[in-house]
Amino acid sequence: MRVLGIDPGSRITGYGIIDQDGNRLVHVDNGAIVTGSADDFSLRLQRIYRGVAEVIASYRPDALAVEQVFFAKNVQSALKLGQARGAAIVAGVNVGLPIHEYTAMQVKLSVVGHGHATKEQVQRMVKALLNLPEVAQADASDALAVAVCHAHSANLKALLPGRRTR
Repeated sequence: MRVLGIDPGSRITGYGIIDQDGNRLVHVDNGAIVTGSADDFSLRLQRIYRGVAEVIASYRPDALAVEQVFFAKNVQSALKLGQARGAAIVAGVNVGLPIHEYTAMQVKLSVVGHGHATKEQVQRMVKALLNLPEVAQADASDALAVAVCHAHSANLKALLPGRRTR
């Protein structure tokens, strides 16, 4: 199974692609879709959508996993983040990918084993789990963590039919 993980952001949207072969996780690629903060917001959303669509076309994942966002520094930030998240989700939905959403706590628990792990702990664990030569850029590392969370959750879902991973 190939999983595309997304860490949504209105300025930087991270992506990470992993393959799951049984219990083995293999890093495929990671990166970030960067938008110009001076650009009109609608153009930034278009860039996120197109960037995620390009990643999907290039790597043909079997599923898209995205981090749910529950809070932001202010209402405007929350709205922009939600719109960026929506642009990424629509890119997946348009090609028929199943979409899976995970909270930050679920991601941390799955990757580190502790739901209140620090960002640095998650980054180090992603590096170790995927045998990366170095810690990935922050947004890409977060996206890889979301992909790892889905891979782990898919294993659990297979053991417990009828359960949802949301």
